[in-house]
Amino acid sequence: MNTTTIIEELEDVAQRLGFEVRAEKGNFRGGRCMVGGEELIMLNKRHQPETQLVVMATALRNAPLDTIYLKPAVREALEDTWAALDAESEEASHVDG
Repeated sequence: MNTTTIIEELEDVAQRLGFEVRAEKGNFRGGRCMVGGEELIMLNKRHQPETQLVVMATALRNAPLDTIYLKPAVREALEDTWAALDAESEEASHVDG
């Protein structure tokens, strides 16, 4: 499953969890936010699919994903992205400390 397809699957997952997902062009990174009392996930259309995947994975990290079905490839992509983010964070804390 390619990255663009995984992002589309994650957009569907986010909507089933009650998030509105918007893809806009602009000077922003993207992520999860509250707008008018609604939870929203913003994606930047100008970013590469790999960057959009990181934004989606970060936004959904604490969501109740165990309550809905995820295709195995989608779950694997999330877990791989989370592991990479954790490794980067761990590496950064060793450099800073």
